[in-house]
Amino acid sequence: MYSGPNRRPAALDFGRTSGSVHFFVGRYIASIMTTAPEEAAPDQGEEFRLWPALREAIRGSQQDFTTGPIRRAILLLAVPMVLETAMESIFAVVDVFFVSRLGSDAIAVVGLTEGMMSLVYTVAIGLSIGVTAMVARRIGEKDPDGAARTAVQAVVLGLGIAGALGLVAGVLAPRLLGLMGASQAVIEMGSSYTRIMLGANGTVLLLFMINAIFRGAGDAAIAMRVLWLANGINIVLDPTLIFGLGPFPELGVQGAAVATNIGRGTAVLVQLYVLARVGGRVKVLAHHLALNLRIMWQLIRLSGTGTFQVFVGTASWIALIRILSLFGSEVVAGYTIGIRLIIFALLPSWGMSNAAATMVGQALGAKNPDRAEEAVWLAGFYNMVALGIVGVIFIVFAPQIVAVFTEEAEPARYGIMCLRIVSLGFLFYAYGMVLTQSFNGAGDTWTPTVINIFCFWLFELPVAYILAVVLGFEARGVFIAMTLAFSLLAVVSAIFFRRGKWKLKEV
Repeated sequence: MYSGPNRRPAALDFGRTSGSVHFFVGRYIASIMTTAPEEAAPDQGEEFRLWPALREAIRGSQQDFTTGPIRRAILLLAVPMVLETAMESIFAVVDVFFVSRLGSDAIAVVGLTEGMMSLVYTVAIGLSIGVTAMVARRIGEKDPDGAARTAVQAVVLGLGIAGALGLVAGVLAPRLLGLMGASQAVIEMGSSYTRIMLGANGTVLLLFMINAIFRGAGDAAIAMRVLWLANGINIVLDPTLIFGLGPFPELGVQGAAVATNIGRGTAVLVQLYVLARVGGRVKVLAHHLALNLRIMWQLIRLSGTGTFQVFVGTASWIALIRILSLFGSEVVAGYTIGIRLIIFALLPSWGMSNAAATMVGQALGAKNPDRAEEAVWLAGFYNMVALGIVGVIFIVFAPQIVAVFTEEAEPARYGIMCLRIVSLGFLFYAYGMVLTQSFNGAGDTWTPTVINIFCFWLFELPVAYILAVVLGFEARGVFIAMTLAFSLLAVVSAIFFRRGKWKLKEV
């Protein structure tokens, strides 16, 4: 346990940090710059070989994703995207793991700040939707100059939004913590942590947006590697800066914020370097650096809708928690355990969905909408198989899985209930996630936004309240409403997707 400002925890006294870390980090950064030699893409009739394709997906491929076997292209894109998504989720877990040694107030600081950072993540994900769609379309059109100009405008837009958010939120950090319900002790301990995290939000925005450039271009392995780098730096610096190991100062909870932003900031610098290097799908040169208002407006239009789309889902989660809170803290605790397990299980599906979005954008740019549609249905099928297996595991082994996270009877009961009921809809979710991202990849951000509003705000929330409160199903009613809403979203999305208007979208 943490026992004072001048004493480091014995369990975390790892000794002095070796200088060789710098050598290995340098070697790793060099590896990010290097794309694996291109392997000959098999013809449509050639036998698909899984393990060689997996190796190529991890190393990075220069394959043209507008031609060749669709299932191989999906695999080459999806594998690094799945790993990239998993890496982003590790940041918060690592911070909480080390900060928990400082006590409950420190954990509260991280939790409350992460709640405020959800706004930054919403903006970052929304901006990424527009960036991926536009870059993928230019790459599909064989217009690398257009892709490079889009990349520059995306970075400029990200810097502008990050600067505005950082200035306001950084200054108001203590007040914002108070509005989130923090005690005076938490505010005094965590103001610096919150100020650094919110003030340096640009590392999050740029990391997401530049990785969206790489994904849209088909360089998914690069996006994956920069997040490996960022996480590696964060894992090393977190304990050293929090507890003052070796020559590092002891910064307490503030050290976690410094470590996280150094990791992400380093990754952003590497991303910018990769964009300027020779040999990439998107190469930014001096003549691409001029401000282009037409491209900027297109990005703002697509990303604004995308951001609102993400906000619709986020707001519905908050409203569901508010309904569940009517039935006690044990219910909320059980829901928290269940939903975190579900979100973790859905991470690979986001990777598959992003792969489908890239395939759609590039295929439409190449004037091949049939290939785009085939890729979406195939990606949805793969997603369904994977999530179906996970769903069966959750339903059968829910008690054993939840027991890992709590031994309290009531939270465990509600966690098991959440896991089992929500998992019943996994087959629908699989297609729904892929279809939603495919609309976005085509640049049709309004269709999934309207579907989200209908399914989550106009259907899920009223049904959850009626089932839980009016009809007396309590927590079970909320979980049933969640399953029905996500299943409805998949069905409605499939209907609109089959109409094919997304094929005509100009980006």
